[in-house]
Amino acid sequence: QVQLVESGGGLVQAGGSLRLSCAASGRTFSSYAMGWFRQAPGKEREFVAVISRSGANTYYADSVKGRFTISRANAQVYLEMNSLKPEDTAVYDCAAGPLIGRSPSDYSYWGQGTQVTVSS
Repeated sequence: QVQLVESGGGLVQAGGSLRLSCAASGRTFSSYAMGWFRQAPGKEREFVAVISRSGANTYYADSVKGRFTISRANAQVYLEMNSLKPEDTAVYDCAAGPLIGRSPSDYSYWGQGTQVTVSS
């Protein structure tokens, strides 16, 4: 079992920045690829970013490439979000899985989510 707890969400103006954190506990953190997903009201959950178990490889959705950065250290995974846009407004979830993937079904464990709201 892996327990994941996100933090760092909030309200920010367009063009601003936020840093999300996801604290992991339970089984060995380094055994899992870690992903961030988001879900806006009325929309399906979508892939945002993923980082490999070693941290050497990262992948991003086209919509956030160049603006968001995923990283991991010390049983935490982070999502640095810059140049935020109103369309980035969503509940952001972190997830842990055995392999790098872009589908929610690739992940076994999920946090409770943190709300990010970007005002125009």
